[in-house]
Order: sequence, then structure tokens, then C-alpha cells
Amino acid sequence: MVVKFTQELLGLLSVFSKVTRVMPKDCFEDNQGLLTFIVPKDAVGKAVGKKAVHVKKLEHLFKKKIRIIGFADAVSDFIKNVVFPLKVRAVSALDLDEEVYVIEAADIKTRGLLIGRNAQNLRNTEAIVQRYFPIKELKVA
Repeated sequence: MVVKFTQELLGLLSVFSKVTRVMPKDCFEDNQGLLTFIVPKDAVGKAVGKKAVHVKKLEHLFKKKIRIIGFADAVSDFIKNVVFPLKVRAVSALDLDEEVYVIEAADIKTRGLLIGRNAQNLRNTEAIVQRYFPIKELKVA
């Protein structure tokens, strides 16, 4: 999938990299209105900052809630990064084509948070993952 950046998004990426000293891979606004930045997995801590100081500063500058996600090359690892800080037992492919993935929740409360009202959290997670990997659907077990 080809991702096109607008002038506004390029400005957001520039401000993000100046504040955090981390070059993000991508930036977009998700279905829930959060400004989401994808960074290399080893740079998440640096991007967040001590006591989330960078996150707070960026939220003040952008006047929007932001989210920082670590990128991973494996689909299951990336899904775990997207749903973090929720605890999941495992993420596995349901079929051999690896088009449908199942997230195994640690408990019932986590399962509810993963799905959300009218499955909005699950569909948002699915949309973020589909931006980078050719999956068809996410399910929660």
C-alpha cells in the first residue's frame, strides 16, 4: 500500500522528530481521532521520554492526544505493540493464508477493552495493522 504524506503530516513529522530526537516511520490520524506515530521498536522509550515528558509536550503543541507505537517486522509482534499496554497471551494466525489473526486476551476485562463498544477498538486496531500488513481480519478469543 502506498502512503502519501500531505504538507500538514510532513510538518507533524518534523516537529515530532525535533522534540523527541527520533525519526518516525509514519504518522496518521486513526479512527478514534488519535494522532498516531509509528517509530522503530528500539526507539519507543526515547520517543515517549522520561515520565512521558515528550508525549505531554507534543499533545500540548498539537492540541490533540497522541499515541506512539513501535514498529515490528512480524505481524503478531506489531499487533501486540498496537494493543499495548493491554496484556495479551498470544497472537496467532487462524488460517494458513495468514489473513485472519486471533488475539488471545489475558482475561475478560482485557477482552472487552480490546473489542470496545460496537467493536470500534478492534476495527481501529485492524485498520492500523492493515496499513502495513495484508491481513483480512482480526478476532479476539
